[in-house]
Order: sequence, then C-alpha cells, then structure tokens
Amino acid sequence: MNWSETETDSEAISAPVAPAPTLSGGALFVGDSGRLPVDARRALCLLLAGPSVDAQRQPAQWAALLRNEDEVRSLLCELFLELVLDRDGGIAFTRQFDTAELDSPNLLRAAPLTFIESVLLLFLRQQLAEADTRGERAVVAEFQLVEAMSIYQKNVSTDQAGYGKRVAAAIAKLRENQLLSKLRGSEDRYEVSPALKLLFSAEDVQVLVEAYRQLRDGDAVSDAVDEEDTTSGTAAE
Repeated sequence: MNWSETETDSEAISAPVAPAPTLSGGALFVGDSGRLPVDARRALCLLLAGPSVDAQRQPAQWAALLRNEDEVRSLLCELFLELVLDRDGGIAFTRQFDTAELDSPNLLRAAPLTFIESVLLLFLRQQLAEADTRGERAVVAEFQLVEAMSIYQKNVSTDQAGYGKRVAAAIAKLRENQLLSKLRGSEDRYEVSPALKLLFSAEDVQVLVEAYRQLRDGDAVSDAVDEEDTTSGTAAE
C-alpha cells in the first residue's frame, strides 16, 4: 500500500511553504530568541496541536523533526511531554511523561473512551498486526468495522438504529484523530495508521482481547469505559 494513495480528513497536510525571512542574527521575526529552524518549529507546533506528524503527509516537517530530534525532545521535556517517534512507520506524536512522584501539569487533553470506541481500536490494532505479517499496509472497509462491532450489540444496546449511529460516530472520531485515513477514490475504505502499534503494545492487546471475549460471550457491559483515550493527545486549550 502506497501512502500516496491515501488522503486525510485533517487540514494538517503540508503545502509548499515560502522560505521564512531571516533578520540579523538568524532571527525569524522581531523578538525571536528561538534556536530551531523554521521547519522544525512547524513540526513542534504540529506535535503540540496533535494528533501526530506523518512522514507522508508532512514530509518537510518530518525531515526537520529527524534532523532536530534531540532539540525537540529537550523542548518537550520542558513541558513534561515525551516524543514518541517511529522511523520505520513514519509517525511521531507526544504523550505525557510518567514523572512518578513529581507533581507535573497535564497539557494534553484526555477523553474517556466509550466501549464501542475501545473495541473498534482493538479490532484495528489486530488488523494492523495481521497486515504487518504480510508486509502490507492495513486497509479496512467500513462494512468490516460495522460487522466487527455487531457481535457486541446484544450486550450494549437493544436499539439497533441507535447502536449503528454510535458505531458511525466512533469511526468518525478515529478519522478525526487520523487513525483511519480514507483511501483516495473510495468512500468506504480506510488505511489504518501505524501509530496504533505504538499506542497499543502486544501485552495491551492480549488483555483487551480476553476482556472483550468475555463481554462478547454474554457478560454485561456499560457504554462508559473507565479508560483514558489512548489516541495521541493534543495540547489543552
């Protein structure tokens, strides 16, 4: 699968940017005391705004991030944030550092996952793992997502129409967070973001598989799941 065959719903796709003017001393604007080059600053802004920097969608910022990785990591540490960077997958995002006993402010928004959203993420993570074994990009059709969720309906809701709307809303949320990217020329097929490999470890997947197997087999479940959103965070407003 070629990334050039996908398109994103985000407005973060990079367009050619005119070279930044420089003032005396290398400053980019009056009062500038920063040391990063302009493309690296743009990459840092994308990381803070979230959800990620993508090598295919933001090639200039991705290249600048790699060139200035140490400096960007240092600046993020000043904000108690960690840079998660996968060179092979071409994806980078930020997450809150585990500062142990140190009291630190949280700059990233964290929204709770609904049961539907968490199961959908698990399904996509499994699709990604299977595609990796074949050396392919993970591509899913919308009907596959709906079918994967249908087996849980009896334990979540007796309202089929309402349940379908909630599944559609979960899919839309994943698109908004760039975990699903619609394929060019297709209305109902998506590529799964490699970022999910970093968000869910193999151990996480096994724990969730067992939990949702029990739910699928008949245990009661509430739509409110007490988990933090594991999609890449964005700076709080």
